[in-house]
Amino acid sequence: MGVDLSPLVEAHERELKDFTGKKIAIDGYNALYQFLSIIRQPDGTPLRDREGRITSHLAGLLYRTANMVEVGIRPVYVFDGKPPEEKQATIEERREIREKALEEWQMALAAGDMETARTKAQQSSRLTKDMVADAKQLLRHLGIPYVDAPSEGEAQASHMAKKGDVWAVGSQDYDCLVFGAPILVRNLTVTGRRKLPRKKVYVEVRPEEIHLDEVLKKHGITWEQLVDIAILVGTDFNPGVKGVGPKTALKLIKEHGNIEKALEKKEMDPGDFNRVREIFMKPNVTDDYSLEWRPPDRQAVTSFLCGQRDFSETRVSGALDRMEQAYEKNKQASLDRWF
Repeated sequence: MGVDLSPLVEAHERELKDFTGKKIAIDGYNALYQFLSIIRQPDGTPLRDREGRITSHLAGLLYRTANMVEVGIRPVYVFDGKPPEEKQATIEERREIREKALEEWQMALAAGDMETARTKAQQSSRLTKDMVADAKQLLRHLGIPYVDAPSEGEAQASHMAKKGDVWAVGSQDYDCLVFGAPILVRNLTVTGRRKLPRKKVYVEVRPEEIHLDEVLKKHGITWEQLVDIAILVGTDFNPGVKGVGPKTALKLIKEHGNIEKALEKKEMDPGDFNRVREIFMKPNVTDDYSLEWRPPDRQAVTSFLCGQRDFSETRVSGALDRMEQAYEKNKQASLDRWF
């Protein structure tokens, strides 16, 4: 979810191949939830192995990662650590939404309403510790690095981008811009043809590239003011001000300069804004990580996915072939530069 800044940003539509040669830090939880939501049976049931373990997230992780590696992208997945206390209200709200959606999914199935069933099933997606552990195991076998953030994954990924260790952050959430990521790439792991909910209409989803400096320049604001705008709108760490959307928040901050001065003129309660500012501007991140990409361990991947999780050997082999060919191509290109 995160903060809604969509009316304030200008996204540049891209193709996956436009990111060839780029290192991109992907919000791991964000991506896995997308896979869990999208990769389902017509009635909304997620993919499972013979023991009933959900495998939708592993399918998405394998095939989407292969797509990126094939075009020369070097992805690194960043996983959440312990969330700030200020996020507990948001976590509880999301849990209640999932539980309600689960009940409505079961009701829709009983009524034979498959369209509603699939929509509600997507909203009921739940990511467990075991599922995250499985995802990390698959990444190790695939030769793809991942980073365990001490707190928010988006904050850690944005920190890595600000340092220059990666070119951009891959996430659906605009929070990365508020955390100071220079470049945000949306739709990176969900590109392709998608059906609109409750409509017999399909759209082509393409990656979107958003630059923080363009957002700031367009509106004549600083990054610090963008943080204040986000706080007024509402983030995962505070409810925001009732009735204040992105455009109104922009107007207030441009007129008054910051939240403190706006509060002098308006009767507003954005919550403990100083603490939320600190979360965004001085996040809990780490520099203790290394980024190394290597070819996949074919035997380990096949044993894990096909032997233990009932994946199709043909499909898994095809994905591994594409990744291996990409590494060989990159290796040859590196050698050619010496001559």
